Amino acid sequence: MAKILIVEDEEPVNELIRRNLELVGHQCRSVYDGKAALDALAEGSYDLMLLDVMLPELDGFDVFEQNREQPTIFLTARNGLSDRLRGLTMGADDYMVKPFEMLEMLARVEAVLRRTQTQRKDFEIAGVRVDFESRRVWRNGVEIDCSPKEYELLETLAVNRNIALSRERLLELVWGYDFEGDTRTVDVHIQRLRKKLGLEKQIRTVYKLGYRLETDR
Repeated sequence: MAKILIVEDEEPVNELIRRNLELVGHQCRSVYDGKAALDALAEGSYDLMLLDVMLPELDGFDVFEQNREQPTIFLTARNGLSDRLRGLTMGADDYMVKPFEMLEMLARVEAVLRRTQTQRKDFEIAGVRVDFESRRVWRNGVEIDCSPKEYELLETLAVNRNIALSRERLLELVWGYDFEGDTRTVDVHIQRLRKKLGLEKQIRTVYKLGYRLETDR
């Protein structure tokens, strides 16, 4: 449930990766050359980039060199040790040699996302700041008292920003699989968050599905 940029010039491979990532709930954007990758990164941030090394216009190493803070998994047909070492020593999070199994790719993506999302210390939107370490929330500099479930719901929306989450999925993530209540619990807590934090425009209702926290980051 992350925003992922796929940079792969082989269209069938790009499409296969995108479909598999979207099947497990991720939001993906596909581009097919190095210049398009730089343009996409300039337009907004991503939780992860899957980056092929051999690309038209600009190779993957050059793209990464200009975006070292971007969590990245290199994808390449190159299997030489020197190429793998170069990618990892540059600071990439992982390196996969094609062809690879989709299940392995999904597992590596989840491992990187868990590691990088844990490293995030805070999140800001529309005057609201969330501190993930202290589990505290401020609105325009004033601390807001949130119940444990209100905070966990807000954090879940923040981590999965710009992704539509169903009420059922939010119940699983925030209340747990064994919760015996119904989806109206999510609606009640969403309304409380909107009112407390003034996020009526940012926490959007997705018709017949659930909710999405909209942000440009």
